[in-house]
Amino acid sequence: MTPLDGVNIWAYLLDRYADRITVKRRKPALENLEKIFNATFKLANEVGFRAMNLRDLCGETGLSMGGLYGYISSKDQLAEMIEDVVRHVTHELPKKYAGISDPLDRIEALMRASIYVSEILQPWFYFVFMDSRVLQAEQRGTAKESEMHVQALFAEVIAQIPNRPHASPDLVAAHLMAMFQDWYVKRWKYRAADIDPDRFADSAVRMMRGYLGAVIPAQAGIQSLSAPGRSAPA
Repeated sequence: MTPLDGVNIWAYLLDRYADRITVKRRKPALENLEKIFNATFKLANEVGFRAMNLRDLCGETGLSMGGLYGYISSKDQLAEMIEDVVRHVTHELPKKYAGISDPLDRIEALMRASIYVSEILQPWFYFVFMDSRVLQAEQRGTAKESEMHVQALFAEVIAQIPNRPHASPDLVAAHLMAMFQDWYVKRWKYRAADIDPDRFADSAVRMMRGYLGAVIPAQAGIQSLSAPGRSAPA
């Protein structure tokens, strides 16, 4: 389950930015939004978002400058809209799994969902990760707050796991999020190894459960230092 996918994302943008988008015919508006953002990601990968300009975007989409201005007024607005999509998805996704009572099961659901949604919307996540420096200062702050918000949600669930290792839930959550980021930032590495999203998710979940699901006996560390048949020192 995902709040946005490769189809409904264009309707989300059209409705969310209806006050800025002057094109009111829905079908061509949806088609052109898809062209504009796909072209943006292509140019950002080829020449860099900083180097590209709106004329490059016109050439790639086939839209006139006037036609392009019907959807966006600047590169800053493009970057803002991309960041908004990623923030919306990452904030809404955890709500779909809030009803899972077992914390390990909920962490697994959140991990799998995060990996799959970053696969579906890979160019969007990649852009925010790699090109967040092009965002305006306020947007950069919002993007950072958004990431910390998601990390805090993971940490809150991790803290509910009984007999978990005595590690900071925030740090464990940060490690888990780093795995998701590696998946959508370094796709070339996993593609070369013929690893698909299911295999990656299965591996990530096994690592998580192997660590967080391990029962830690009381004072196990102290007892292991004791010689057989002798009490541990006080």
